[in-house]
Amino acid sequence: MVSLELARTVVGIIGNIIALFLFLSPLPTFVGIWKKGSVEQFSAIPYLATLVNCLVWVLYGLPAVHPGSILVITINGAGTLIELVYIVLFFVFSDRKKRVKLVLVLLVELVFITLLSLVVLLFFHTHTKRSMVVGTICILFNIGMYASPLSVMKLVITTKSVEYMPLSLSIASFANGVAWSIYACLPFDPYILIPNGLGTLFGLAQLILYGSYYKSTKLQKAEREGKGQVILSEVITNGSKDHSWKKEGLEGEVHGA
Repeated sequence: MVSLELARTVVGIIGNIIALFLFLSPLPTFVGIWKKGSVEQFSAIPYLATLVNCLVWVLYGLPAVHPGSILVITINGAGTLIELVYIVLFFVFSDRKKRVKLVLVLLVELVFITLLSLVVLLFFHTHTKRSMVVGTICILFNIGMYASPLSVMKLVITTKSVEYMPLSLSIASFANGVAWSIYACLPFDPYILIPNGLGTLFGLAQLILYGSYYKSTKLQKAEREGKGQVILSEVITNGSKDHSWKKEGLEGEVHGA
C-alpha cells in the first residue's frame, strides 16, 4: 500500500513540473524582446509580482516556518531564479525611465521580504504561528495574482473569442491547481489549498469558456480570412481590367498609326 508521504511526494513532483512549465511560458515574449532589442509596450509588473509571490512561498516552505515543505521551496526557488532572469532582460532592453521604476519596485520587494522574514523568525516562536502569518500573506498575494486570468476571461466573453487565451496554458493552470490542491490534502494544509483551490476553479472556468467560444472563434477567423480573400480577389480583378484597358488602348494607337 502506498504511504501518505510517498503519495504527497509524487503529487508534489508533478506539481513542480507543471508549475515550471507555467514559469517558462513567457519565454517566447522574451525571445521577441531580445530580437527586437526593446521591451516596447510590455510591462515588468507581472514578473515583479510573480517574483515576490515566489519569495513569500520560499519563506513559507523553510523548515523554520513550515517543516516538510521541500517541494514548495524547490519550485518557488526555481520560479524566483526564472523571474530574476526575466527582470534582468527587461532591465537591459528598457529605457532609463522604465529602469528606474523597475529598480525601485524591486528594492521595495526585497525590503518587504527581508522585514517579513525578520518579524516572523524573531517575534513568532512556533511553527504554527509562523505558518499562519506567512501562509495568510501567501494567500493574499495569490488571490491578487488571479486578477490576470479574470481580465483574460472578461476579454473572451466580450469578444466571444479565445484567440488570446491559449488552450495549453489554460490546461496547465487547471492541472497545476489540481496537483497542488491534492498535495495540500496530504496532509491538510489550508494555506496551500485555498489559493490552489481557487486556481483550480479559475482554470476550470477558462476551459469551460474555451469550449463555449471555440466555434465562434473559428467562425471569426474564417470571416477574417474570407474578407482578406475577397479584397485580394478585387485587387487581382481590378489589376486585370487595368491591364486589359491599357492593352486595348495600345492596340488602338497602333491601328491609328
